[in-house]
Amino acid sequence: MAYGKAIAAQIDPVEKKPLFHFLPGSFAYSIGTIGCNFRCGNCQNYDISQMFGFKGKVKEYDKFSWGYDLAPEKIVEEALKNKCASIAYTYNEPTVWLEYALDTMRQARKKGIKNIWVSNGFMSNETLDAIIPYLDAINVDIKSFDDNFYKSNCGARLKPVLENCKRLIKEKVWIEITTLIIPTMSDEEKMLRKIARFIKNELGDFVPWHLSAFSGVISWKLRHIPDTSINAVKNAVAIGKKEGLKYVYGGNVPNSGLENTYCLKCGRTLIERIGYEITVYNGAGKCECGQKIEGIF
Repeated sequence: MAYGKAIAAQIDPVEKKPLFHFLPGSFAYSIGTIGCNFRCGNCQNYDISQMFGFKGKVKEYDKFSWGYDLAPEKIVEEALKNKCASIAYTYNEPTVWLEYALDTMRQARKKGIKNIWVSNGFMSNETLDAIIPYLDAINVDIKSFDDNFYKSNCGARLKPVLENCKRLIKEKVWIEITTLIIPTMSDEEKMLRKIARFIKNELGDFVPWHLSAFSGVISWKLRHIPDTSINAVKNAVAIGKKEGLKYVYGGNVPNSGLENTYCLKCGRTLIERIGYEITVYNGAGKCECGQKIEGIF
């Protein structure tokens, strides 16, 4: 149903994915289709990812526009025309439109365009076998470190996500992790410490961790839950740093300084971000003091 049909296609800063250590300041031609293999109550794109549950009756499905024609070669053409360094497979879970994504990825690789996935990480080994040869970077949601949370809120399981993250690191795909801080559901300090320790011990202390504020009003089923406070995001960022992660960022809290990249040695601001915009960019992967910054610059 989704092959060759884009429900959304636009040019985004790569920081929106979010990827902060992968070609910062560049643009990604971003595409998405319909559907998902999760059913997260906090989903913000539920009108496309959860359209079956969202629309309600089966007889209404055929009335919904599946999207517009956008062939893989046309995606690559548009990315080149708009000087995008990468193509991002995003907005909904790319695993469910693997064939469409994979055909696009192959053509993008031939043209020197990087491929980015924004994913929940819940996929088969066969899927990873297919995409890894063409995948340059990925942002994976680790939504919680509680399997019960995954079962009740997402309709999935935690362990496959963790195992896939470990494989992606082993295969040398650049990876960044995102956790949404949902009050009363995924904001417990003990749980956040577990995620931080997993990232450090199983993936590497250089893997960036994005801790984003939740907004109930734009979620699918959690509109009764209050928005995440700035202090809660700051506390989560502090937990990540205390556990030894080098790059921990606070998301959805602009003008807080939590989105900036600092030199680990001298403290200099290397990349200053306000929202998705880079306002200061000093150096590309290395501070003037000589300290290396991990990533792809």
